[in-house]
Amino acid sequence: MDKLILIDGNSIIYRAFFAMPPLSNSSGQHTNAVYGFTNMLLRLIQEQQPSHILVAFDAGKQTFRHEGYKDYKGGREKTPPELSEQFPLLRELLDGFGISHYESEGFEADDIIGAVSKRAEEEGRQVLVVTGDKDMLQLVSDHVRVVLTRKGVTELEPYGYAEIMERYGLKPEQIMDLKGLMGDASDNIPGVPGIGEKTALKLLHQFGSVEEVLAKTDELKGKMKENLVNHAEDARMSKRLATIYRDMPVERNWDDMTFGGLAEEKAAPVLRKLEFKSLLERLSFTAAATSGQDSEAPGALPEEELDFVICNENSIDRLAEALPQVEVVHIETNGDNPHHAKVVGLVLSAGDEHFVVPFELLKSESGAKVVSWLGDDSVPKNGYDLHRADLALHWHGISFAGAAFDVSLAAYLLDPTGGDQSISALADKYGLPPVPSDEAVFGKGAKYKVPEQEVLGKNLAQKAAALSRLVLLQRKELEENDMGRLFFDLEMPLSRILADMEKQGISVHREDLQELGSEFQEQIDKLVSRIYEIAGTEFNLNSPKQLGEILFDKLQLPVIKKTKTGYSTDADVLEKLAPYHDIVQYILDYRQLAKLQSTYVEGLLKEIRPETGKVHTYFRQTIAATGRLSSQFPNLQNIPIRLEEGRKIRKVFVPSEPGWHILAADYSQIELRVLAHISGDERLKEAFLHDMDIHTKTASDVFGVPQDQVDSNMRRSAKAVNFGIVYGISDYGLSQNLNITRKEAASFIEQYFAVFQGVRRYMDNIVKEAKRDGYVTTLLERRRYLPEINASNFNLRSFAERTAMNTPIQGTAADIIKLAMVRMDEALKEHQLKSRMLLQVHDELVFEVPEQELELMKKLVPETMEKALDLSVPLKAEVSSGSNWYEAK
Repeated sequence: MDKLILIDGNSIIYRAFFAMPPLSNSSGQHTNAVYGFTNMLLRLIQEQQPSHILVAFDAGKQTFRHEGYKDYKGGREKTPPELSEQFPLLRELLDGFGISHYESEGFEADDIIGAVSKRAEEEGRQVLVVTGDKDMLQLVSDHVRVVLTRKGVTELEPYGYAEIMERYGLKPEQIMDLKGLMGDASDNIPGVPGIGEKTALKLLHQFGSVEEVLAKTDELKGKMKENLVNHAEDARMSKRLATIYRDMPVERNWDDMTFGGLAEEKAAPVLRKLEFKSLLERLSFTAAATSGQDSEAPGALPEEELDFVICNENSIDRLAEALPQVEVVHIETNGDNPHHAKVVGLVLSAGDEHFVVPFELLKSESGAKVVSWLGDDSVPKNGYDLHRADLALHWHGISFAGAAFDVSLAAYLLDPTGGDQSISALADKYGLPPVPSDEAVFGKGAKYKVPEQEVLGKNLAQKAAALSRLVLLQRKELEENDMGRLFFDLEMPLSRILADMEKQGISVHREDLQELGSEFQEQIDKLVSRIYEIAGTEFNLNSPKQLGEILFDKLQLPVIKKTKTGYSTDADVLEKLAPYHDIVQYILDYRQLAKLQSTYVEGLLKEIRPETGKVHTYFRQTIAATGRLSSQFPNLQNIPIRLEEGRKIRKVFVPSEPGWHILAADYSQIELRVLAHISGDERLKEAFLHDMDIHTKTASDVFGVPQDQVDSNMRRSAKAVNFGIVYGISDYGLSQNLNITRKEAASFIEQYFAVFQGVRRYMDNIVKEAKRDGYVTTLLERRRYLPEINASNFNLRSFAERTAMNTPIQGTAADIIKLAMVRMDEALKEHQLKSRMLLQVHDELVFEVPEQELELMKKLVPETMEKALDLSVPLKAEVSSGSNWYEAK
């Protein structure tokens, strides 16, 4: 039987936004609301198996209801930009899912759903309405059921006649009467003063409708009677406002709303763009589908016939003769972590000749000349992800040097938010002969399998041929975009430096780490005992259900939030409960220590490489759109240092040589210094030129008090705004950070801009430039394209505008520390020092230094960092050293 699902788009995405934790993709776009919506949508599709779906949206702020009551929905706060920017993403997702959506000027989503459900039930079709709005219960009939979302959007509560009667003792058509009497603060519907839900229900049980209640006020008495008489018109108007208009024209017919299931080729690309990897896996979508690759598509170029040879003991001499002409090398590896990757094979290309070398042959005596060529720094080599190749070969005892042009790095610089940048996707993007996706050739996950030699050889040759062409095309594009220096003088050298750092690794004192684990466990055990003592019973602390029963049933603490299975005990709930009872802080402390124990003690112990006694992280250059590096396997940029216990983790990172020191240097407020330079704001520049405390200075200027009268709360607020400006914070974001109202936050931001007028001018001008050029750049010409900067859609445009403001600041700060790393590498060689650069952690560089070089390095490192880029305000780097990373901070 046909089943239609009608979804209240605005209601669901709004509830999802406030229920889901913050989430954004690598482009910086907030995605938490879309993620929550999508999870709910997939669950509905799976459980309900609908034949038709329509998502209804409000078209704008003004509806026909405002004509009769101009204050309708007047009390609502402006939608946070972090949410409004997600509406276009949701519509794009629905299009990818093949789900119809609709809005109509002057009407609300409720009215669209009301009209469509009426038409469907007249035709005898089954309808399920999904919303967070109780008003929709008035639509319930023999053919229409309503599902209300609860606990954000994780719990669905179905309503038919029986459920409405059980909950309210009313018929569906009396729901508007209920709202007529009690009103609805969220929509600014007034109702009758003094009448809440309980009283309204009592009146309706007695009289049946608003009209009957008003007609029989003589039977009532006291204040309630007085209010009903004086506000009779308000009651009638409130009922009208709450009544869904079911006769509006909807330009969607039954066929338009047909849902034929998710089509992988359309749904997967949009999920990939949103970076919903868990949903891609849950749906078993392959990355092949997400790349948009389809060699059978009309107009696709045919596969190229290539001249390739799979080398063996006899034919490898031919390759040895061709080595002087080889320009492109591609090393195929398998495994996420390059430090443990398996080398599947490699291909070397000299013009149109492609030599495929099985890895076993490379490691034999016959491969000696090729191995020597790979490690020759004087021979320039072009390829794809040469950084990863370098690491993979290193752990197999083979050196790699001479990286000249990395296609993956160039692709990232030319389009840092471009999604799939695989060789097959790049070949498709540049209109080259198709290269099958890795999933098509090797399979995916547990199904990964190296194909037989002929298939593998052909694939490697196809990749090499594509890379040869891509190098020429990208080189030209980089020069045209004034990015040649950024690529050749910064990113390419940095790639080699990072590989050297990763191969070097950083020593971890295993016994100290185990001892720290024992110390944490002792503290955990004490906390657990104390919690059990206060609770008066033992229970599973890691069970939200059992913890909820202790806190809310036994100790009677106020319930902040509920979940599908009971009470919410997440971090924000416990933070709010902490003042009510000592047990809550003990639980918070327990959770922090338990996370440190599992993630950083046990996690690091697993990552120590037995043959080196070190952890070897993997720095990614091509992930963050701002240009920042990210760290994996393990992530050493995420060690928590706000807590003393977290800082103790750094104690286990030690020099790899006896008598050496760990030296750490980090930039002081680099992003604010970049902002001062880029904006030219005189007040900001004054603070840095005179080495003032920038947050105290900001508080003094914004609050209009002398610096010596700035208290800790003022400074904290100023600090939040300073960093908020850099990251494009909204009044909503600032209100969450400071636990103040959005109105207070908006006022504070406005005060900031009134004082720092140069910053305001910069923000206005950079947006104008972005609208003109379609992109913004850092001081080193790193580009970030903003295709939506001129979009007619407000939400798309406003996100692009905020990105335009932030990127030059964050991106330039990222460029500066990268520059410092390149300069430090040169300085270490120039001074012939044994000291080694080990880590980059955001704005910090970590070294291991022999005793005899310590004093020189304490001068050389900050000097080099401070001279990395010439700004109108000084860069400042602070240096410290010790016997471990903890002491060096």
